[in-house]
Amino acid sequence: MDVLDGILSSLKLNGGVVFDARSTGDWCVVSQFKPEHCAPFFAIPGEIISYHFVRKGRVFAQLPGQAAAEVSEGSLILFPRNEAHLLFTAPGLEPTDMAEYVGPGANGAVNSIVMDFGGDPTQLYCGWLGVPTGAHPLLAALPSMLLVSCDTFAVDWIASSLSIAAREWRNSPATVAKISELLFAQAVKRYEQDAPDGSWLAALRDPIMAKALAAIHMHYGQDLSLDALAKEAGVSRTILGERFIAMLGEPPMRYCARWRMQVAANHLLEDENTTAIVAHRVGFGSEAAFSRAFKRHFGEPPAAWRRRMEEDARSLAQGEHKVRELDHHFR
Repeated sequence: MDVLDGILSSLKLNGGVVFDARSTGDWCVVSQFKPEHCAPFFAIPGEIISYHFVRKGRVFAQLPGQAAAEVSEGSLILFPRNEAHLLFTAPGLEPTDMAEYVGPGANGAVNSIVMDFGGDPTQLYCGWLGVPTGAHPLLAALPSMLLVSCDTFAVDWIASSLSIAAREWRNSPATVAKISELLFAQAVKRYEQDAPDGSWLAALRDPIMAKALAAIHMHYGQDLSLDALAKEAGVSRTILGERFIAMLGEPPMRYCARWRMQVAANHLLEDENTTAIVAHRVGFGSEAAFSRAFKRHFGEPPAAWRRRMEEDARSLAQGEHKVRELDHHFR
């Protein structure tokens, strides 16, 4: 597993709902998945990733203060931090809330978006994923809007996968989440190849940074020091520190500390792990020291944070029951 694969897996993406959006004519909507939209489907996450895949026609996507991007047929557009954006087929139209058009579609599913204004058809899959542990360095490193043009093979795979996800969400939410997770991972990997110099993802292309980051991500449970990281990267402490600040905006050891907390949160989500076990796994000599560091990072002690995550998991089960009731109502 390379560094990027490890970072992607650390997101622990959960939930995931795909909406089958079908329209005719021209329209303009404000699109943003909000926490209350998640509640009927899965536990409210710390962060939300939203995306749209255009399978027929073309649309424009626009963030406030930015130029509109044309999303052609077979293209995917992601919003890693789920910022509110406009989707439209023609400029100058008065925007409405996309939520107004959510409801039963031709297939009877409640996760359908239907906009019928006459004229040429446009079809999309609109979806979102949840990040349970909240802010993550990868999401912060990605642009607010990420447009990915897919090749023919990828288009066929994405279209067929999202078609399955849109149909199977009520029976297998884990399958839907996995499909969306793979889609997100492929988009990030494509972006990494062209990430601008100086960005966080571009650091993975830098030989010095790649070696240091690999050491941090693989050996987070060891007593890593700046000397050890510099030796792993083959440079001096000064050069490594300067490179980290220039490319990631923070010193190596601060990055290492943040990564340990991210890994610790993921371990706490596993039932068999006690706080003491997690503390040891991420390199702390005592449970008390780990608890203090965790609270500084997440705003609450590990035990309290874990209880809240468990309550969210229970609400997920209740949410799935509500979804089945909604589905039955529309059938």
